[in-house]
Amino acid sequence: MTSWLRACGSVPLCLLLCCLAAPRAEASGAGDSVCWSPTVSSCTECLGRGPQCAWCFKEDFLDEAGPSLRCDLPVNLLRRGCEVEFMERSEIKVEVNATVSSTQVSPQDISITLRPGSKANIIVAVEQLERYPVDLYYLVDVSASMQENLDHLKTVGVALSLRMTEHSADLWLGFGSFVDKPVSPYINVHPSKINNPCSDYEIRCRPAHGFHHVLGMTGNMSEFTRTIKRQRISGNMDTPEGGLDAMLQAAVCQKAVGWRPEAKRLLLLMTDQPSHLALDSRLAGIVTPHDGLCHLENNVYTGSTKMDHPSLGQLSEKLLENHIYSIFAVEKQQYQWYEVISPTALKLKLTRLLSEVEVSVSVEDQAASRYWVSVSPLCPDGSTAKDQGCSGVKPSQKVFFNITIGMHSCPDHGEDEDVTVTVRPVGYNESTVIRIHSKCRCSCGPTKRCNDDSQSQCSGTPDSTNQGPRPDPGLIQDSNRDSTRNCRADGADVDCSGRGVCECGRCVCEQSRLGAVYGKHCEIDEFSCPYGGGLVCGGRGVCVSGRCVCQDGWTGDSCGCPVSTATCRSADGSLCSGRGRCVCGRCVCDDSRRYGDFCERCPACQSTCQSNWRCVDCHLSHGLTQKEGGHCNNTCAPLVGYTEDVPGTAGLANRIFQHLCSPYKHPENGAFSDLSSGLTIINDI
Repeated sequence: MTSWLRACGSVPLCLLLCCLAAPRAEASGAGDSVCWSPTVSSCTECLGRGPQCAWCFKEDFLDEAGPSLRCDLPVNLLRRGCEVEFMERSEIKVEVNATVSSTQVSPQDISITLRPGSKANIIVAVEQLERYPVDLYYLVDVSASMQENLDHLKTVGVALSLRMTEHSADLWLGFGSFVDKPVSPYINVHPSKINNPCSDYEIRCRPAHGFHHVLGMTGNMSEFTRTIKRQRISGNMDTPEGGLDAMLQAAVCQKAVGWRPEAKRLLLLMTDQPSHLALDSRLAGIVTPHDGLCHLENNVYTGSTKMDHPSLGQLSEKLLENHIYSIFAVEKQQYQWYEVISPTALKLKLTRLLSEVEVSVSVEDQAASRYWVSVSPLCPDGSTAKDQGCSGVKPSQKVFFNITIGMHSCPDHGEDEDVTVTVRPVGYNESTVIRIHSKCRCSCGPTKRCNDDSQSQCSGTPDSTNQGPRPDPGLIQDSNRDSTRNCRADGADVDCSGRGVCECGRCVCEQSRLGAVYGKHCEIDEFSCPYGGGLVCGGRGVCVSGRCVCQDGWTGDSCGCPVSTATCRSADGSLCSGRGRCVCGRCVCDDSRRYGDFCERCPACQSTCQSNWRCVDCHLSHGLTQKEGGHCNNTCAPLVGYTEDVPGTAGLANRIFQHLCSPYKHPENGAFSDLSSGLTIINDI
């Protein structure tokens, strides 16, 4: 066995296997989760809510919170401190038995594991062989009204068989006849009529019969031709014939008819009348239902007078079970009757039938209501057929069937079960067997303890049905006081913070429509934190004791601020163009006149020299000394720093200003303006 788990996107295509991962859901608080519900109290109930759900069986999870909080999306459980190894999840497992060889259908043996609400896809390939063997059995109504058709068959039947050899190099043919049950009121039981129903017309006829197997499967066309030419008509009383009764015998009498195991099997019914159905035999006093078995002795159907006609469902089941295509060749007057019971069988041409590939899927009856199946064929020309098959398939071409199997629910007893699904190409002797193992119970790791309501946390509680000595009432009261004490926080005068009940010495927290309440004393909830975008903690964190615990990469009261400054970087890579700070993912500009995503806009700003001219002019007029220019500090103190100059630098300040402010002149006196954002006053010594 080769095994793959659900994350099987890497499965090679040549294995013809794929599986569908469970649908993803966005992470959210417990109140918004598709998994969480205050009514969920066990692991089984949790996983039954959908394949995306998980159950945390960690013993001290959320300080022994209520069981419903253990059920959530895996991402939510992980954030609350439940590691992956403590999660029970709905794993879809698919196994292919690569050791089973096949020539037409592959793979032939598949095992899948499903939980309620989950589904899996498998691909089954069916190949049309180059020299595909075909068995064609003619089942002909030989009642008197078929005289003309029987004569026609003696020539057309041979020509049709020769035409069939153009589509199959390995064609075998067989022949059988039928009329009706040889009892009254279906036939005339007068002694003179039993052996020769046509005695009134001075014609020698065959006795009526339910089914007579005349010629077993043979590849000798000459022998088949001689058999047809020897056929004679018979006679009966009523209009309907026993065609369906004869069809069942031709299908189930495998050995007598000679159906080959490896051949595509075709059963051609020729008649000019409708057929009797189940319960019709009551007219003859026959009330025993048909058992669906073969009853041929010396090639004659001996059960015809003992059992009722088969039902359509029974006949259909036997044809499918024995891989047989049914085809009806009927006169125009009866076309509508047979179209009702088999709408497709009348419209198929034999030559088309040989080039058609379709599958039928069956689920065990006792489990059929708990599973669903869909089939989507991919034809060799690349088209996707609406029905369950493709036509016009040439030898050596393959048809791929995408088969999806889903599970609705578990059995009423709630236990795991094994179910078999069979995918069978119609008319082929090979099939694919899919063995489904449904998981309805949780394993919950090596300890097998799920920590849910199905495994009580209480121990030592007196059993009301116990007939032994009753414990001391005083001891019970002391025990109850100890249990209550465990449910109260230090200094609290109510159990479980007033938001739960004390059971077995631990708090079982109440649930709110706003979200979950948990903690050892029900002191924590998931809805008392700031909201962002309509979600608690902006959907980027969890609420713990009224504060948001944010995911990595996020910060802020409601987890709305990214830690990264990437959104504040301008095109040149600088932070807010060098003119601001990155706060909560947005630029806050140092100058209130600036704006823009990166503080790049400032229509009201002048050049630095122009905006600082008053400061420059004040210091120039007072000799650039700290003492002389002290009163200038009221104007530009934040921009001015004082330092000492080395000897011999007299007039350096003017030269510096002339150099820095050369592009700009005072509009009134022509003095130069400073280009720097701050001024350094250099004192001559």
